Amino acid sequence: MDLTAVVDRLRAAGCVFAEEEAGLLIDAAATPERLSARVGERVSGVPLEYILGWAEFCGLRIGLLPGVFVPRRRTGLLVREASAVCPPEAVVVDVCCGSGAVGAALRAGSTAIDVHAVDIDPVAVRCARANLAGAAVYEGDLFGPLPERLRGRVDLIVANAPYVPSDAFDLLPPEARDHEPRSALDGGGDGLTIARRIVAAAPTWLRADGHLLVETSAAQAAALAEAFTGCGLTTRVAVDPDLNGTVVIGQLR
Repeated sequence: MDLTAVVDRLRAAGCVFAEEEAGLLIDAAATPERLSARVGERVSGVPLEYILGWAEFCGLRIGLLPGVFVPRRRTGLLVREASAVCPPEAVVVDVCCGSGAVGAALRAGSTAIDVHAVDIDPVAVRCARANLAGAAVYEGDLFGPLPERLRGRVDLIVANAPYVPSDAFDLLPPEARDHEPRSALDGGGDGLTIARRIVAAAPTWLRADGHLLVETSAAQAAALAEAFTGCGLTTRVAVDPDLNGTVVIGQLR
């Protein structure tokens, strides 16, 4: 199967970036039989990142296992805003870390930071441990598994928590809805159930002047910012229209 044939199959299946995906699939296939199988997977709707075993994020290749949340381009805003307030040798906690993409991107920009990552999904934890070699990655619910010695000593908490409202889940693209774990996408009634839990607990883990950054949607930003303010955080909202990214940022005073 040559490039043209692969592109034609992908385009017929509705793949918007058929040429780019075809090149990646061809490069990753050791044999024609393997290529045919991978193209078949993609045509059936399997996310390209699961087929390749990695996702591109902030200039990095993040290893990915099937069933782990695929890092989105818009989360680059979370990384950028976190990097701007991250002191040298910071203690950083990545809550709802998924594959560990955010922590990996932050470490790529500042190798001296001490990253602690947490996720409730054991498959995501295994993936994050591979992507965050040398960092502490914990399995459990939000801050629950963190060592007590970190309480009041964290410089930066970042979270790309699930924020899709439950009644909007069925409206997601099939790639996400059918292949990614619902627990990594569904944020409850208004989409902010988990985010509010993070905000409520974060001040006890942050040091004075520490920062909390949580990705959300433009429609949810005002409600989430209100939760930040209610927990005593000085709050602002960062937006990047090009990335379609929104991040609420709070600082403990």
